[in-house]
Amino acid sequence: MTRPQASGGTVPVDERHPPIKPRRVSFDWSETPLHWVPGDPVATHIINSFHIVLPEGEKWFIQCVKDARPHIRDERLLEEIKGFIGQEMVHARSHQGVLDQILQRAGIDVSKITDAAGRGNSERPAQMAALKERNPRAWRRRLRFELAAVASIEHYTAVLGQWIMDNDRLDKAGVDPTMLDLLRWHGAEEVEHRSVVFDVYTAMGGRYPTRVAAWLVSLFFLYWALIGGSLYLLKQDPTIKRRVTPLRVYRSYRRSVRLGHVPGIFRLLLGEAPVYLRPDHHPSKVCSTPRALDYLTQSPAARSAGYDPY
Repeated sequence: MTRPQASGGTVPVDERHPPIKPRRVSFDWSETPLHWVPGDPVATHIINSFHIVLPEGEKWFIQCVKDARPHIRDERLLEEIKGFIGQEMVHARSHQGVLDQILQRAGIDVSKITDAAGRGNSERPAQMAALKERNPRAWRRRLRFELAAVASIEHYTAVLGQWIMDNDRLDKAGVDPTMLDLLRWHGAEEVEHRSVVFDVYTAMGGRYPTRVAAWLVSLFFLYWALIGGSLYLLKQDPTIKRRVTPLRVYRSYRRSVRLGHVPGIFRLLLGEAPVYLRPDHHPSKVCSTPRALDYLTQSPAARSAGYDPY
């Protein structure tokens, strides 16, 4: 099959996989410690920064795709959108559980961030409806830009998903198995549905210049989320007695990267630019759907939810 590209041409796409569908997983956090990467609070909180932004972030992804759905005519893409929305709903709920049960139990309050994101999500439908009524062309431009931003973020979450599925150094470090399963299950589903938003953006008439501009905005957001979020968590961590300074955190971060506990943030975000910004880029060209489906057959949470890949 072929799918249209933002550059205007077509490229063969091989995305053979079972239909995308949500897996109703659940996680028991009662035995998970605050520092679930043993002896490495910096690595723990860098990844915890994702838990802060993902519950509301996933809801925003869903809103954008739902806004576009009435304008999609491709039946296969409509089925993939349905599966994407279901998966993202479960992702949001699962990461909220980490906030409610692990961070809250430790006395770490992230409501300052999550409440602001929640307000943005709650206000967006009315804003978009008013814009659509007042200026349909402006509504379409805004929606395309938001879809392009989501597609950029989805690229990075898929790459991170592949990294965490393939990284056996986390197992050797004794990372809490429940948290590791959450991260790998989520990462596998990100790889599985990595093409959906990109294809929705293209189907909505998205073009290359908007994709580049939205990628740049997404890059700054991801830097803020990872760096600002981890510093915010470290400063609130009641078990850390030494003063949290950027220099100390940076030194610890470099150690975490050397140990394989976290990827190099700067190398990841900028290193993927030549991949994502190729005019003929399509998400099917990166990551491995078979690897994702293979992990999902092993995931304790997915198996408990009755997952059958076929």
